[in-house]
Amino acid sequence: MSDPLIRIAEALERISPPPPAAPDLNAAEAFVWHTAPDRLEPVAKVARVDVGLLVGVDRARDILLENTRHFAKGLPANNALLWGARGMGKSSLVKAIHAQVRAEGLDLKLVELAREDLPSVQRLLAHLRASDKQFVLFCDDLSFSHDDQHYKSLKAVLDGGIEGRPENVVLYATSNRRHLMPRDMIENERSTAISPSEAVEEKVSLSDRFGLWLGFHPCTQDDYLAMIRGYCDAHGLRIDENTLRAEAIEWQATRGARSGRVAWQFFTDLAARHGVAI
Repeated sequence: MSDPLIRIAEALERISPPPPAAPDLNAAEAFVWHTAPDRLEPVAKVARVDVGLLVGVDRARDILLENTRHFAKGLPANNALLWGARGMGKSSLVKAIHAQVRAEGLDLKLVELAREDLPSVQRLLAHLRASDKQFVLFCDDLSFSHDDQHYKSLKAVLDGGIEGRPENVVLYATSNRRHLMPRDMIENERSTAISPSEAVEEKVSLSDRFGLWLGFHPCTQDDYLAMIRGYCDAHGLRIDENTLRAEAIEWQATRGARSGRVAWQFFTDLAARHGVAI
């Protein structure tokens, strides 16, 4: 073969590289999906807390744990939307439930999918469908704006199209919005559309496709203090109860909010001041 033909052949290979090798789904218990190129990156250590440290979400915890156990055993299970107040443990609960189910001896995998990568979800599902493992597909902080078309890709997971959703995949998504879109956008489209009810029905009904809706609401002061006490006990930090209460309340006052995230941020500061590693 002459040199020009060799160069042409090499250029064609660069334009159309060979398909990537099938991912090794035994490499880890959790993966993150990336594109350009498509790949499932194994996660060496998942950032999570023990399910017993999640306070004030008992009902959501019990429902999601039962659903996840059923799924991990190959039984029917629902997709789940965890919605509500910021910092109240929605994503922490998904990761904690995954750990709990694995601790019970069930080989369940967790795959995180970023919202901006939703258009590639069919390619991801093709990898997962070909496996004999069970997968929780996790999409954190999911929401859509008025000109966002990514929600159409999400239907591939929820409805599955002609192939149906893979039997070994269930979707758990978290969102601050119950209907995955801002209320002012819903009202704006209703007021300006020729057919107001049809203008937003396609997007609003997206959340209806989740079999489970689990609401997370702002925590009480008692729950907030119980979260912090739980962290102290779990990490062996000893502190007078009255001192802990006063400092924790002062911390939440400076933040202007109470939540599980604020409780953890306070505990992080407290642990550092007391020389306790976490």
